[in-house]
Amino acid sequence: MAAGTEETALGYEQARDELIEVVRRLEAGGTTLEESLALWERGEELAKVCRRWLEGARARLDASLAAERAAEETAEAE
Repeated sequence: MAAGTEETALGYEQARDELIEVVRRLEAGGTTLEESLALWERGEELAKVCRRWLEGARARLDASLAAERAAEETAEAE
């Protein structure tokens, strides 16, 4: 599976949970430099997935609040 496809398939909670595990493994130590680098890179990918989900949620919330404000302003103008 291509990385881009995998990233879009991951839900926020799944990406977050995997990121937590990556951080735990990095903090525990005991891995080779190569393994640590691979974990770091995976963590960066997972952080991007989480950030995209959160940015999308923020955009949806902002749009909903803007629509609500517009509806209230319309109601007040009538």
